[in-house]
Amino acid sequence: MAAENGFLTQFVDETTFYNRIVLSHLLPANLWEPLPRFLQTWLRSYLTGNLFYFISAFLWCFYIYYLKRNVYIPEDSIPTRKAMIQQIHVAVKGMPWYTLFPTVSEYMIERGWTKCYSTLDQFNWFLCFVYIVLYLVIVEFGMYLVHKGLHDIKFLYKHLHATHHMYNKQNTLSPFAGKSHPLISKHTLSIHLLKTFLIFFSGFASHPLDGILQAAPHVIALFIVPVHLITHMSLLFLGGIWTTCIHDCIHGNIWPIMGAGYHTIHHTTYKHNYGQYTICMDWMFGTLKVPVAEDNGLDQKAKCD
Repeated sequence: MAAENGFLTQFVDETTFYNRIVLSHLLPANLWEPLPRFLQTWLRSYLTGNLFYFISAFLWCFYIYYLKRNVYIPEDSIPTRKAMIQQIHVAVKGMPWYTLFPTVSEYMIERGWTKCYSTLDQFNWFLCFVYIVLYLVIVEFGMYLVHKGLHDIKFLYKHLHATHHMYNKQNTLSPFAGKSHPLISKHTLSIHLLKTFLIFFSGFASHPLDGILQAAPHVIALFIVPVHLITHMSLLFLGGIWTTCIHDCIHGNIWPIMGAGYHTIHHTTYKHNYGQYTICMDWMFGTLKVPVAEDNGLDQKAKCD
């Protein structure tokens, strides 16, 4: 019993350290130290989730839409401010619930309900790698089933997933679509950058329960496969980043990655490419649709066959 308590204490000590590192740099101590541990963990997840969400979206948008203007995305595909603001509104409303999910998973880990471990004493590096692969396979399979179920079960689609599929194409109503001069004013630049957030924010613009259901395989895998706490937290976080990336409409064309080209097809046909990280599950279950090659194979765009 003492050994078990010591094992679980390692989780508590580690997550407490993360709470202190984040919250002490973002909030006055009198605002967060009196809070219960669970609320501290949620607050840490909420603040870091918002920071990474907005910062990463801004940097990526600035690069591909301004620094690499017309290289990756045509200027006439820049979305409208109205659509962008709507998506940001939906995403921000859901963020408290999205970040509650990892908070609950940490609570279960700290209680010893999962197979999660905090040190590498129990396993060698080879086993760690094997377990990570198994973890990812379970997550990929689970997310495929959940995502397909959200489409196939009409009640779930209507009340949950349809919110996300309101955003199914790039908008072509930019007032700057006809501009070709390389010099633009600061005012024009600020509006241009603001409008380019749309595709990125659409990744999180969904019903909160929809997002939680699709992230659930990350926690289910903890009850099946031993995985390190840091690995679980990192993969859960990277899953959120990946969700943003596959909505940027840039097809990387790296097999077997489920890039934005595949996911753009999903947003136009509604019945293909349900996978998260790879195309493997769609290939196995017959729901894969490959983007068409254009311009002699140099450019790849997500269009239906």
